[in-house]
Amino acid sequence: MENKRTVVKVGTSTLTYENGKINYRRIESLCKVMSDLQNRGEQIMLVSSGAIGVGMGKTGIESRPSETKKKQALAAIGQCELMFMYDKLFGEYNHSVAQILLTRYAVETDQKRQNVINTIDELLKMNIIPVINENDTVAIDELEGNNFGDNDMLSAIVAGLVGADRLIILTDIDGLYDSNPRTNPDAVKIEVVDRINQEILSMAAGTGSNRGTGGMITKLQAADYATKRGVEVHVINGSNPENLYEIFDGNNVGTVFLARQ
Repeated sequence: MENKRTVVKVGTSTLTYENGKINYRRIESLCKVMSDLQNRGEQIMLVSSGAIGVGMGKTGIESRPSETKKKQALAAIGQCELMFMYDKLFGEYNHSVAQILLTRYAVETDQKRQNVINTIDELLKMNIIPVINENDTVAIDELEGNNFGDNDMLSAIVAGLVGADRLIILTDIDGLYDSNPRTNPDAVKIEVVDRINQEILSMAAGTGSNRGTGGMITKLQAADYATKRGVEVHVINGSNPENLYEIFDGNNVGTVFLARQ
């Protein structure tokens, strides 16, 4: 039987503290769990945000700048630090990583898409964990709000490209609620969504943290894209990366969006 493929997407709010500095304890736990899952025969890909957030922490900038050129510079600083960190932490568990930086233009034609698929396929055959991010240093579209949307959509596109069985989005909330749980203590978590419609979309509130670009709406858009391509999507709280084990063991610890084909 062919190994199952899983794309794990981790956001800036999961990778960093409120002050923008790297949350080493959480990232170390994430790398350990993913290495362990790889050891048991799963094929894991990591779509990681955080380059700008890490760049902010490294340079001491406390709030995300609005100018595109500053965000590009922070992405260049932060991406280097981010990959150094993943290389070191995965290396402690005898796993190697490879960096893949994508732009919308890298997947705009069949030939370009196939090139990306071929690279990821070969890395997985070699038991290497691909670490994928949008190339914010050269692709300003996402920084200005109109490329992949953010890394939620990038992770859905990657999951669809490589024929992943599931996409797991780690975020700073337990899943999709019927209203904003941060402002409504009676908000109810939706356990299973079989189809994303306008009613489901209207439940998304807020725009995420000051270190990231997303929010629940981008996760729903990503889930809609992925589920239409046969990928099951889980949105879970990333504060405890060991929750990944629950999903691989068949349990639901967040909101699961069922694949539609």
